[in-house]
Amino acid sequence: MPRISRQICALTLLLFATPAGAEPPSLKVGMSTALTGPAQGLGLGMREGVEAYFARVNREGGIAGRKLELIALDDQYEPAQTGPNVRRLIDSEHVVAIVGNVGTPTAVVTVPIVNEKRVPLFGAFTGAGVLRKDPPDRYVFNVRASYANETAEMVRGLLEDRKLDPRDIAFFAQDDAYGDAGYNGALKALAAHGFTETSKLPLGRYTRNTLDVEDGLAHVLDPRMHPKAVIMVGTAKPCAKFISLARKSGLHAIFANVSFVGSAELLKELGQDAEGVVVTQVVPHWSENLPVLEQYRDSGLEPNFVSLEGFVVGRAFTEVLRRMGGDYRPEHFVETAESGVEIDLGLGKPQALSKTRHGFSSSVWPTVIRHGAFQAFKSWRELNVQ
Repeated sequence: MPRISRQICALTLLLFATPAGAEPPSLKVGMSTALTGPAQGLGLGMREGVEAYFARVNREGGIAGRKLELIALDDQYEPAQTGPNVRRLIDSEHVVAIVGNVGTPTAVVTVPIVNEKRVPLFGAFTGAGVLRKDPPDRYVFNVRASYANETAEMVRGLLEDRKLDPRDIAFFAQDDAYGDAGYNGALKALAAHGFTETSKLPLGRYTRNTLDVEDGLAHVLDPRMHPKAVIMVGTAKPCAKFISLARKSGLHAIFANVSFVGSAELLKELGQDAEGVVVTQVVPHWSENLPVLEQYRDSGLEPNFVSLEGFVVGRAFTEVLRRMGGDYRPEHFVETAESGVEIDLGLGKPQALSKTRHGFSSSVWPTVIRHGAFQAFKSWRELNVQ
């Protein structure tokens, strides 16, 4: 159907469905995320960020007069709960898209559903490769950089800036698809630097939604190994426990976490052990002078990197909606996003997606905890080992 005809049809339906003087129906957007449980800081942060941007849009009149409504369901970061949530959002709530879901294990079950139902999954809080296929899944769109981007920056910084030998690096990872995604990304980066003996590097694991880190720590503290850096792919509480126990055991190393760890909660959990811990971020520090960061500072949210990512995701999603011309069918969302139209995230240069490019950003901003706060740094040479 020609675009003009689709718009006329959509507007006609809206006129007949909405009594004179009544507010038009909201545009429903779904989210399945961790609102309770050990990973709730991530889910609550993403929800707060997306809702804050939607509230800004709604105060300004919504999208062509229609308010944005976020329906967030709790999955506790457990895949068994995510699948039913996503099906309910699509089949019963009739959402335009699934936005801002948290986690890799949960994404593993979400992607097949959105492909089956032909409803977009947009801006998930995960850097895993399952959402970044080549060519991309038609209904999957990413806003953030990948874990491969984050761990590549870690490896580059440790080897090039810090001048470490690859054998000086160890790993601590969640024992699931999330941990595998970050770990495999780091191995790929090491291979790109010519290191082929990655299987000999220490790897500690822990089980998702637990604090059982002791066995993983024992692998990293193998007396035959003397790591000077640990690349960590986990969540805040187990990673904080690992770092504290490692330091008490005499391990003086750089502890580098990917963004999914949840920076604010990690800082809180580490307490006096926080100094010098690194987290790579996929959004810039909120204090920088960029348009979306000015909006974020005006939102009333307590600043942290998770809610900021949700805020950026909310802006990216809304910018696609603005270009849909009144036809808000999920399929038309995909067509609009892939059309090559420029989308301004307020982070500098506008971005354009296509049928072969479904990701807005590959940028990584390394930060380190100094004196109880996160500070950006440019060179890994600046880091002091505690």
